[in-house]
Amino acid sequence: MTDLKTGTILSGRPGSGAHRVVALCGPYLSGKTSLLESLLFATGAIGRRGSTRAGTSVGDGSQEARKRSMGTEINIASADYLGDHWTFLDVPGSIEFQHDSLAALAVCDAAVIVCEPSPERVVALSPLVRYIEDNRIPHIFFVNKIDSAEGRVRDTLAALQTVSSRKLVLRQVPIRKPTSDGGEETIGYVDLVSERAYRYKSSGASDLIEMPAEILPRESEARREMLETLSEFDDKLLEQLIEDIAPEKSLIYRDLHDEFSADQISPVLIGAGDRENGVRRLLKALRHDTPFVEETAKRRDLPSNGVAMAECFKVLHQAHAGKLSLCRVWSGSLSEGQTVGGVRIGSLFRPFGQRLDKAGEVKAGEIVALAKVDALSAGQAIAAAGITPVADFPPAESPVFTLALAAKNRNDEVKLSGALQKITEEDPSLAYEQRAETHELLLKGQGEMHLKVAVEKLAGRYNVAVETVPPRVAYRETIQQGTSQHARYKRQTGGHGQFADIKIEIRPLPRGSGFRFVDKIVGGVVPRNFIPAVEEGCAEFLKEGPLGQPVVDLEVTLVDGQYHAVDSSEMSFKMASRIALTEGLPKCKPVLLEPILKVTVAAPSDATSRIQRLITGRRGQLLGYDARPGWNGWDEVSALMPEAEVADMIVEIRSVTQGVGTYRTEFDHLQELVGRTADRIVEETKKRAAA
Repeated sequence: MTDLKTGTILSGRPGSGAHRVVALCGPYLSGKTSLLESLLFATGAIGRRGSTRAGTSVGDGSQEARKRSMGTEINIASADYLGDHWTFLDVPGSIEFQHDSLAALAVCDAAVIVCEPSPERVVALSPLVRYIEDNRIPHIFFVNKIDSAEGRVRDTLAALQTVSSRKLVLRQVPIRKPTSDGGEETIGYVDLVSERAYRYKSSGASDLIEMPAEILPRESEARREMLETLSEFDDKLLEQLIEDIAPEKSLIYRDLHDEFSADQISPVLIGAGDRENGVRRLLKALRHDTPFVEETAKRRDLPSNGVAMAECFKVLHQAHAGKLSLCRVWSGSLSEGQTVGGVRIGSLFRPFGQRLDKAGEVKAGEIVALAKVDALSAGQAIAAAGITPVADFPPAESPVFTLALAAKNRNDEVKLSGALQKITEEDPSLAYEQRAETHELLLKGQGEMHLKVAVEKLAGRYNVAVETVPPRVAYRETIQQGTSQHARYKRQTGGHGQFADIKIEIRPLPRGSGFRFVDKIVGGVVPRNFIPAVEEGCAEFLKEGPLGQPVVDLEVTLVDGQYHAVDSSEMSFKMASRIALTEGLPKCKPVLLEPILKVTVAAPSDATSRIQRLITGRRGQLLGYDARPGWNGWDEVSALMPEAEVADMIVEIRSVTQGVGTYRTEFDHLQELVGRTADRIVEETKKRAAA
């Protein structure tokens, strides 16, 4: 089949058996996994609908997800519907697991954004919608839980339009009836294209009914709005509306298809995923309008020339199967034992929830797990040229929450290192590092829950139990005044003795200068070959000053000294310099320095005042705020904050922004810290040293 507009050769049309991929995305608790169950049940892929609450669903099947009744990683399931093959990617809703969501969206043909019929919760969609629109991914909004909606769909639609730069096209209006308690319940819907009315059933396809008379005014108004929106992209439809000619339904369907595929509009459908309401209407819309793999590859500038090429979007490590690279096949086909770009393909599996079904061959459009292709990781493609990075694959987000961790059993330290490598390859938004300043192993991620799940994976999947504590701040210390200090090191041990005598001057330097050593020796009172030992002894001592922290921003000047022709050595002068600083630094009024970060918090505008109060309550100095570039209804608040106050700040930010706020930091300067806080830090440092 050939697209007459673009000349693109397509692998199929609805009913041709082509493989298409759809991502189900949306905020936590929007009902994505329940919708997946109904989609699978409606297509016959499963014999009964499972429940997330009972732990019987295909999605959210991992131990960590079941424990929390929330998605923590991508769930994959495939189904056949009216002659087409579909793969659904159910992605996590929490922003803490967002990287999996973005990775899934990168390889899908279309997205279904699942949301609740609550205008006040629409802001939680902002980061997701932003990514989808930036990457021109065709998407449908599915207003879920319509059976329990208390407000009007038109209010939810208006709220959705504030976070979407695409024109929204409402395709259904609900049919409501009064309830005994004075409220209303949704019992069905009117399709605005076909102008047919349907009554929901508790399970199964909706029943066609006669259009209720009371719905006609609202149906007529909503249909007119739909046609006016579509006419913005179709002159023929615009002329018919101006001339008051009823357009053919085929023209409306064509416009919906073309403008959806071009990512000019976003259709809005309604339903209740946990009751199958609206699920078949959603399937039909996807079947008619979702682009095929060649169109998606063209959108992303990927080849679709029939030569084998696949993109890895997720890595899994399993006890029995080893490393699995989850891939979308963009072109050609893959088979077990095939060599692509010098890399041999091992076993092939089609994922279905937690199950892996063996496959001999997979074709363009399919999702497949490649076993033991160790060199292939997320964000890379395997093709004739070998393994290469994919230019537009979403990068890992900067960490916003950190824990220090250590193996409970010291014998597990080597095993811990290997396990950390695996979980960070599975989830690139996790990172770990050994922090030299505090001698801690740090695990970094996107929030408290994100790291809790990672720690559970270490214990449950890799049998490495760890202890976690908040990371220590890398404090420094400096001096407030200078002094002169004389020091002599003299030892007699039977053979050659040890002797060194020096006089140094210590003075503070401007903030950020570090350590500076100056040699002012004249007349050879200290031989040239011993002077570097004095500098080295000073540098070693300054790793831990009188307050227990590394000392910075001071100058040590060697001004005088004595030596012994036989007993002096480099070690003697190194020891003398340590004695001089041990005795001299306490006279220089040492003071603690704490790192100050420049923090930029991004949040919806209605939360800006709360973010400002949060910052000032954490010893922050506000610098100002401005509109977030390119984000409608969002602000960025800038401030200077002590590093100690930033450590767990993301928890509060998320609590006042419906889970979508975030921040970034950069080191700004070191600042003197005095008073009770400084005394407490010094005391804690002494206790750790004693322990």
